[in-house]
Amino acid sequence: MIRLQTKLLQLRSSFLFLPSFYSVIAIVLSFIFIQLDYHLFYSTRIGTKIPAIFFTDLELAQTLLGTISASLLTMTTISFSTIMVVLTTYLSQFSPRTLQNFVNDHHTQRILGVFISGFIFSIVTLLLMREKDGLSLFFSPTVAVIYAMVCVGFFVFFIHHVSLWIQVSNLIHQISMNTIESIHKNYQDKQVAHHDAPWDDWESAEIKQKEPLFAYVSDPGYLQIIDHQPLIEQAKQDDVIIEMRFQLGDYVDKYTPFLHIWPLTKKINPQKYLSYFHFGNERAIVQDVDFGLTKLVEICLKALSPGINDPNTAISCINELGKVLTVLGQKNIERCFYNDDNRALRLMLKQQHFRDYLYRSFYQVRHYANDDVSVLSAILEALNVVASYNDNDVKKEIKRFSDYIVEGMNEKTFLSLDEQYLHKKLEELALHTKTDHHAKHEI
Repeated sequence: MIRLQTKLLQLRSSFLFLPSFYSVIAIVLSFIFIQLDYHLFYSTRIGTKIPAIFFTDLELAQTLLGTISASLLTMTTISFSTIMVVLTTYLSQFSPRTLQNFVNDHHTQRILGVFISGFIFSIVTLLLMREKDGLSLFFSPTVAVIYAMVCVGFFVFFIHHVSLWIQVSNLIHQISMNTIESIHKNYQDKQVAHHDAPWDDWESAEIKQKEPLFAYVSDPGYLQIIDHQPLIEQAKQDDVIIEMRFQLGDYVDKYTPFLHIWPLTKKINPQKYLSYFHFGNERAIVQDVDFGLTKLVEICLKALSPGINDPNTAISCINELGKVLTVLGQKNIERCFYNDDNRALRLMLKQQHFRDYLYRSFYQVRHYANDDVSVLSAILEALNVVASYNDNDVKKEIKRFSDYIVEGMNEKTFLSLDEQYLHKKLEELALHTKTDHHAKHEI
């Protein structure tokens, strides 16, 4: 499974994969339709069933194909220029990490593939077209004309697509939906998830008294994907216990042990377990939920910067962060011990806590928005939403974090109406976390 995900991830990361694939198809179609021209011309049974208007002579065919190829090349150039404008906007207005969302978008790659393949089809057909063996009428230029009409439709769609993607609200929503989808794929609900029992990790304390074997990565990069189940099955087969010292999204260099492995009965090669992990030059949201939160936080911080000063965009990011954290709080994210079907410990991961995700989502925003009442109130509203839809454990973390927010508020002096407004938000939050914050908090 990890190999398939790895290949798909690599292909999606390659901006020219779909355009190259479409170009190869266009070359093949050029040869096919040139041969079809000969077949239609010499086959009276088939040729007579096609209206004569769809056939052109050599001179008209060359004119049509030359015009179409030049037009499609111009459309492709305009499209690439538009893409560069979008990428520049993403870099300056949003975050460098958000480039990945637009470049890996299948609509963008597919539209460029259609334009490039249309140009290649026209130019290759023009190259192969010859008046020989009595052949004087051609059907291929008609196909090129139809293809050019399709390209015009795609060009209109491309302009519409770019106009949507350039809107920060759509970008924020897309990142949020991708992150929530990743959460649902990689974590189980708390109600149905297997929770680590006290006896599940009894081997961990005992095994750490022994010296482990180390596995080092050959090519450093960001940890993108872990294939858990096959890794556990291989560990069971070799009778080993594996401890991973990094988390998804961490950068792993070749000089730091990536895995600690304790063989229990036989000698093994620790490097073979690296095949169950995939590393890349950049982080990916396939399993790395924290990367999606990081993108939202960076857009929020960019909007709060003095050069941009767009608190409404920051509030939109905070709302989406609250939505993602609401889903995350309903999942079993703290599981760190994985046993085989015989309940023997096989894999140990670094434990993750909801409080860490909560802190990383808002601590920078709180710092840079400590003077902005609208953004502070948006944070409290987001915490209110997260607390409303989650259990008592999450509510306790929300209460703890709200105390941290109030600590920052106490360092500032607010006007009377601002103070009254924030008090109201704190009272609503206290109600959903079942605490008496409003009795203790003084701003």
